[in-house]
Amino acid sequence: MKKVIAIIAGGDSSEHDVSMRSAAGIDSWIDKEKYDVYIIEVEGTKWTAHLHSGKLSPVALHNFTFLDEYNKRVTPDYAYITIHGTPGENGILQGYFDLLKIPYSTSSLLVEAMTFDKFTLNQYLKGFGVKVAEDILVRKNMEVKAEDVVAKVGLPCFIKPNAGGSSFGVTKCKAVGDILPAIEKARHESDEVLIESEMKGTEISNGVYRAMDGNVQVLPITEVVPKTEFFDYDAKYNGQVEEITPARLSDDTTKRVQSLTKAIYEILGANGIIRIDYIISKNAEGEDVINMLEINTTPGMTATSFIPQQVRAAGLQMKDVLNAVIAEKLADYAE
Repeated sequence: MKKVIAIIAGGDSSEHDVSMRSAAGIDSWIDKEKYDVYIIEVEGTKWTAHLHSGKLSPVALHNFTFLDEYNKRVTPDYAYITIHGTPGENGILQGYFDLLKIPYSTSSLLVEAMTFDKFTLNQYLKGFGVKVAEDILVRKNMEVKAEDVVAKVGLPCFIKPNAGGSSFGVTKCKAVGDILPAIEKARHESDEVLIESEMKGTEISNGVYRAMDGNVQVLPITEVVPKTEFFDYDAKYNGQVEEITPARLSDDTTKRVQSLTKAIYEILGANGIIRIDYIISKNAEGEDVINMLEINTTPGMTATSFIPQQVRAAGLQMKDVLNAVIAEKLADYAE
């Protein structure tokens, strides 16, 4: 009997449809000779299994099962979570699957919750010497003065949802008058808002995953050259960006970035495929400085997304990488 893999997609953020496209990519790469695969679309408490016939079947949330075309009850053996945002990237689904003792592709509840909260992640990794932007957290109902923001982080600055898995609600503020409207815009995506100083330099992204043997595999680096002013939603999903893999970095800087990516993965105790974004700036001596921007624990998985690009650049196949990620966790649960 084949193991049943449920690809969990959709979710309750603005990137619902993007997540569904990632699910289609993952479905195309998973080895169908080894696994029986279904996409489960999540929207609030309405979970729907997309059957092989094209029909839809409601998922019973109390035990994560559904009926197939032949009225047979299907119980997935593994959940591949590809929701960008809540509830797949903030620990909620991880807790649910922990209760049901169903293995899943991402990191644990704690790691997911911490990486989803950008401010908390920054403060944690600072303690390990990771360089991040100067930042301010604006909590729900907290009043803030634009002048105080400028005094702390300067201009330009970036204002974004603190808890979010998307590029929605992000504003680059160049003037004091931009700040309060940008905070309100970000609050449409998250109760808490993160304000960060601008880090000038080259934006890059580096994927990493844990293989079946437990070893951490760091992928080649992608250089991000947005045609827009910064890497916003339009640049990410509407082709307004040039993506260069491998990135045009020196050998030394490439090794340092990949070493840091592996270190962060191990510090967090992460699992599955994650992507870490950085800004490479210059110090007074003209040397490259690596600044962490954010961590994405359910990265985009369409054919043109960063991770598939990096896997191809490494001379690997997506099917083999996904097989490794799935098998690693299934092996843990089999012991």
